[in-house]
Amino acid sequence: MDEHTRDPTVAPPDGDPAGWRADGQWEHATLRRAVVHGVRLYNAGEFHDSHDCFEDEWYNYGRGSTESKFLHGMVQVAAGAYKHFDFEDDDGMRSLFRTSLQYFRGVPNDYYGVDLLDVRTTVTNALQDPSVLDGWQIRLDGGYPVADETDVAFAEDLD
Repeated sequence: MDEHTRDPTVAPPDGDPAGWRADGQWEHATLRRAVVHGVRLYNAGEFHDSHDCFEDEWYNYGRGSTESKFLHGMVQVAAGAYKHFDFEDDDGMRSLFRTSLQYFRGVPNDYYGVDLLDVRTTVTNALQDPSVLDGWQIRLDGGYPVADETDVAFAEDLD
């Protein structure tokens, strides 16, 4: 584990997703922290802030690593939703979603608690029918958490 990705304050998961080690630690706790904040913000419709959470953490990983591919894919998902909902730019959304699917290749379906199979399925379906995004939320640890003030503060501190 890289020292810069440690954070003893990051809580354990519900379940046993990829990224959670047998010794009861996250492989990269800061990645989990970014995922929790990013997913909550996405689920609250704060797509730009969600994007920022994933993007800021993405910079910690080398090109081609599973962590990098996952985070880069999530950056694209949040950016695509931002294009769709905030700018009504479905061509832009489709371009970003196609790229996200390329990054997600080889990433486990339950990565750091994110139901990536559902993300892939929804993103794929949105390429044909963007309305599938209406009301869709990202599942994390089997639930659909939404942002609170701690998530907003986390995103604000990234600037």
